Amino acid sequence: MTEAIIVNDLSKSYDQLVLHDIDLVIQTGAIHGFIGPSGSGKTTLMRMLAGLETPSAGSIYIKDIRVPHLTLLNDIGYMAQADALYTELTGYENLRFFAQLFNMKNSHADSQIRYAADLVNLTVDLKKKVRNYSGGMKRRLSLAIALLHEPDILILDEPTVGIDPELRASIWQELRDMKRTGKTILMTTHVMDEAERCDAISLIKEGTIIATGTPHDLLRDDDAQSFDEVFIRAGRGGRR
Repeated sequence: MTEAIIVNDLSKSYDQLVLHDIDLVIQTGAIHGFIGPSGSGKTTLMRMLAGLETPSAGSIYIKDIRVPHLTLLNDIGYMAQADALYTELTGYENLRFFAQLFNMKNSHADSQIRYAADLVNLTVDLKKKVRNYSGGMKRRLSLAIALLHEPDILILDEPTVGIDPELRASIWQELRDMKRTGKTILMTTHVMDEAERCDAISLIKEGTIIATGTPHDLLRDDDAQSFDEVFIRAGRGGRR
């Protein structure tokens, strides 16, 4: 298995240190999850991996290219925690706009819009203006946009918040299918049964990764019966 992403000694500061001493290797064709208390730095790390934030120190390499780099734009699909949508446009117009950003030909764009909208169960709502969408519908549209250009690497920040269990199961099936084609998927989550579905998990606390391993490894090392226990212990001050 090859390495899709390599992170070395990464740090990020604003007015204060947000992330520090991050070392990480993410394998191609894996679903890699990130869990940790709110404010632990997960979203900042996702933004840096997507090339939207520049590290204060250290490095990120994707496909042997140092991030951020314009040549990686078509390789990465990013879904932010806060929806970045044009609310005065319809769902379809949002998807068409992003398809144009990725220079997709009309016929290919149309087929991809149909695929992405169907996957997130938005087809019947595409003609509605996004300002009239519920919070869950906006999350689904954001996910459709991230999938639209068939990126090799998906970076998803809390992708299933506000999504009903049936649709969440359908999205997870698609993520597993994408993994089988060699795509690499990174996601943050507070849903612990989703953490258990990942190939690898990184546990983040106070701006650094305190553990990385398979779900089985983390449960064993914490002597825990569930990921809820792992998560709660991290929030209360550490692992056993």
